[in-house]
Amino acid sequence: MEAGADAVNESVRYLTETDSTNTWAKAHLQEFGPIGAVYTTSQTAGRGRLGRTWVDAPGKALYYTVVLKTPLVQPSTLPLFSSLAVAEALEQRYGVQCRIKWPNDLLLNGKKVVGILCEGAPDGHSLLSGIGINLAQDQAYFDAAGLPYGTSLALQGVKVDLDTDPEWLAQYMTDFGFDRALYTYEVEGFAPYRDRYKALCVNLGRPVTFDGGCGTAVDVDEEGRLVVQTDTGETRVFTGEVSVRGIYGAV
Repeated sequence: MEAGADAVNESVRYLTETDSTNTWAKAHLQEFGPIGAVYTTSQTAGRGRLGRTWVDAPGKALYYTVVLKTPLVQPSTLPLFSSLAVAEALEQRYGVQCRIKWPNDLLLNGKKVVGILCEGAPDGHSLLSGIGINLAQDQAYFDAAGLPYGTSLALQGVKVDLDTDPEWLAQYMTDFGFDRALYTYEVEGFAPYRDRYKALCVNLGRPVTFDGGCGTAVDVDEEGRLVVQTDTGETRVFTGEVSVRGIYGAV
């Protein structure tokens, strides 16, 4: 079942329930201007990276997709840019500072609280950034879902208001995290945000394992690639899974 969209303002749509906000955005792409967003607190068929299922927790999480139709000089770095947009919104709303596991997972107290999935749209040029924020799921939810390293803001002691926070976060991320920031990001790419990203990146200085090797993460370059020092020299990783030792096992 999918509910109809009620406009929160001209650029942010609210759905009482949908299969996936990314899927809904793709199907209604023509309804968005240069930038717009859709969100819900009940997503029945979401996806994570590498095709992983995002398990629904009706009313307990925020599922949000922003649609970007403006050309980006460096679209491949959108996952990293998106993680900063979410981190800022959470800090503004709750006073918490999340860490980022490259490229875009957000951790709070060493556990994953936000997942992000960026995709291209069917029109061939628009981009989507789908964001899932764990607001108030209990521990039983993560246990049943087989997510030992997952958590919610509420489980980490954050006071969450499920009546007002989803709308506030959706509006803030759209207006400040993406819309206003695009004036810089769309023409200059990731470089102006690199230092801020590196300050939050939990990978740096830690042993990591990536597809094809292992080493120590030492930098994130201007193209958003994770720079890993291996026994044979530097490797720049941009795709695939990267596990980090020393956080909570391997994340």
